[in-house]
Amino acid sequence: MGNPLGHCAPVHDVVGIGFGPANLALAIALEEHNESVPPDRAVTAMFLERQPRFGWHRGMLIDGATMQVSFLKDLATLRNPTSRFGFVPYLHDRGRLVDFINHKMLYPTREEFHDYLEWAAAGVDHLVGYSSEVTEIRRAGDLLEVAVRRPDGTAVHLARNVVVACGLRPRLPEGVKPSEHVWHSSELLPRLADAGQDGARRFVVVGAGQSAAEAAEYLHRTYPAAEVCAVFSRYGYSPADDSPYANRVFDPEAVDVYFGADEDARRQLMAYHRNTNYAVVDLELIEDLYRRAYQEKVHGRERLRVLGTTEVTEVSDGAGGATVRTRSLTTGAVDELTADAVVFATGYEEQDPLPLLGAVAADCARDAAGRLRVGRDYRVATTAPAGPGIYLQGGTEHTHGITSSLLSMVAVRSGEILGSVLARRAPAPAGRPTVAGAGHE
Repeated sequence: MGNPLGHCAPVHDVVGIGFGPANLALAIALEEHNESVPPDRAVTAMFLERQPRFGWHRGMLIDGATMQVSFLKDLATLRNPTSRFGFVPYLHDRGRLVDFINHKMLYPTREEFHDYLEWAAAGVDHLVGYSSEVTEIRRAGDLLEVAVRRPDGTAVHLARNVVVACGLRPRLPEGVKPSEHVWHSSELLPRLADAGQDGARRFVVVGAGQSAAEAAEYLHRTYPAAEVCAVFSRYGYSPADDSPYANRVFDPEAVDVYFGADEDARRQLMAYHRNTNYAVVDLELIEDLYRRAYQEKVHGRERLRVLGTTEVTEVSDGAGGATVRTRSLTTGAVDELTADAVVFATGYEEQDPLPLLGAVAADCARDAAGRLRVGRDYRVATTAPAGPGIYLQGGTEHTHGITSSLLSMVAVRSGEILGSVLARRAPAPAGRPTVAGAGHE
């Protein structure tokens, strides 16, 4: 039902838009802060999520696929090592702590980490409104109105601050549209389940990154009668640089370095360290795929075909499958492949928050390239600095570096955003003790 505004409408200190891992980490930070202060100093908050329940990259929860970040970079540990929402308390609650230790693994499977995220989300379920699609944000004096569409009608929430975490959007090459036989890798598992590909003869996987390699491996393993063609413009899969010094680009201190650098230095840093995250593959997976391809050559039946230095020039979908036209970048030779499905593992892009901000976007400051100006605390610079706050979780790679959309920084970033909200709120009444920061930092 509608929620008419009036003097009795509650005002939230924070309204979070989107409830993936980033805003989940913020909800946890808020929950822990509120447990450490008197009730009248609690931060009131709610989070709005379009999905009917928590979910994170469900379409790529491939059996056996592992995370690329340590379990210690969970939703809370780097901010508060004693948090009850960490991955270790999760393991203890699930009765697997000793087993995990014996496993000697830093990197849990993606399935297990997703279960951890669901477990943590259940712990702050009282802060979340699912099946709630935010349609607009409007200025209302010193507050923001957040308009929401739900299955039972519409509502409007008042906020002193909004934290936008819209997540990433699957990216397809220009001219390619998803269809019955043309998919983005983010939909891999549900598409396969719906299509019933038991009799599949050929899959084409386009892309050279981790998701592409995982999709190729899974299809090759799961459909033993099918050929899997991996198509990309590189000569071969490139390994991710996860050496200790290179990995320091994901440290919290690296955000300070990047934020304080000039534009030229930022471009250089991003160019130097792109191979820690973009279009690269874990070496163990590369070696596994190479081993399979070699053994198939030995046996005289090659099902895994890696078509390097090759680009896709055209894709068409038909009643019985898809047709992929390719061109060799080295010889110019063209080829045509028919496939039961074409999987584009071509990455993701950050969603632009401006359409959601509506007229409020006019108050947001831009840099010379037209990008949002964002402070070190992830607060968007506006023409009214003392007005309501707009914070971004994601969409800040141009100001904060490569961790903008990665799990590595969600725990620390949530504490920093909460600290900024607390620093800007009205002071506590005289004689009332306050708790600095986020309570546990």
